Amino acid sequence: MNNNLKKILIATGGTGGHIFPALSLANHFAEKKKIVEIISDKRGINFLKNSTKIKVITTISSILFKDNLIKLLLSLLTNVFGLIHSFFYLIFNRPNIVFGMGGYSSFPTCAAAIILKIPVILYENNLHIGKSNRYLLPFVKKIFVSYQELEGISAKHKIKIVKIGNIIRSEILNMKTVNKFNYNEENLNILILGGSQAAQIFGDKIPLIIEKCVKSKIQLKIFQQCLPKQSEFLNNFYRKLNIEFEVFNFTTNVTHYFLKSNLAITRSGSSMLAELTNAKIPFISIPLPSSADNHQLKNATFYANKGFSYLIEEKDLESKLFNLIEKLNQDTSLLDQIKTKQGQYSDKTVFKNIDEEINKFTNEKY
Repeated sequence: MNNNLKKILIATGGTGGHIFPALSLANHFAEKKKIVEIISDKRGINFLKNSTKIKVITTISSILFKDNLIKLLLSLLTNVFGLIHSFFYLIFNRPNIVFGMGGYSSFPTCAAAIILKIPVILYENNLHIGKSNRYLLPFVKKIFVSYQELEGISAKHKIKIVKIGNIIRSEILNMKTVNKFNYNEENLNILILGGSQAAQIFGDKIPLIIEKCVKSKIQLKIFQQCLPKQSEFLNNFYRKLNIEFEVFNFTTNVTHYFLKSNLAITRSGSSMLAELTNAKIPFISIPLPSSADNHQLKNATFYANKGFSYLIEEKDLESKLFNLIEKLNQDTSLLDQIKTKQGQYSDKTVFKNIDEEINKFTNEKY
């Protein structure tokens, strides 16, 4: 990597889908002996508070509320303050380069960097470009993407696209084949994940489907992420079903559960789908229907079409999930087929790709 690139600032949104790639990228640069800082909003800071290696800065930002004039004006004012805050921070702590990882809280910092003529590289890991990255794209030279099939970029900006793969946790990239299960002899060990925001509907509806599975003599072990307020109910519910289970709230140590599972039910954030695929865990993807630009459905459709997973829309959860679990239990070769296809895909070269592209970028005249 270019030795002149000594200080790097990573601006990121506050959800897990933005934070975890940002933290993985920051750890990679830190291992290269670079000075690395992450800037995010209060949501993101909650995920990063236990990170001791990386300096974390809180920014000011707001999503734009277009349905209410007063809220719109307040959100615009908040973002103006965020832009001013970022502007002065960058003046006094000038990095050599800024990475914009997407999410509305990354926008003020990236916009301020562009004004100050600090090089900016964007990163997009969804199948449809997010609003922040879309607004910034005309003013930057490169956007790193996970998939060449990315939608939402105008033809004149496609030359800026550089496919690098998915930036995910190095411990998952370096995993050996984790699920050496014999599906004919062992239970379905189902990991239920609702994303960094959890998914209340998963805690409300999926247990009833698990109960139906138990009554149908399907042997299960359950590992379910839930909201803290759902923990007591779920513990009592699964205890009455007399099955092996573990209920947990959001954790950054999800690999602990990867090692125990041979099937996952998950929201369709791009980072989680990439992690499950790289870990070779077959999964059922249930997109969040309210995701911006319906990007979770696009993510889920892409992975299903590749043969890496199954897709059930949330509206069909109660009518289709039991039937699919029953089908997989009766014919476990279907899970083996998914694992075989997942095994043909890997993001192991993602950090090597990033280093090579940064060298090209910093050697060019910006």
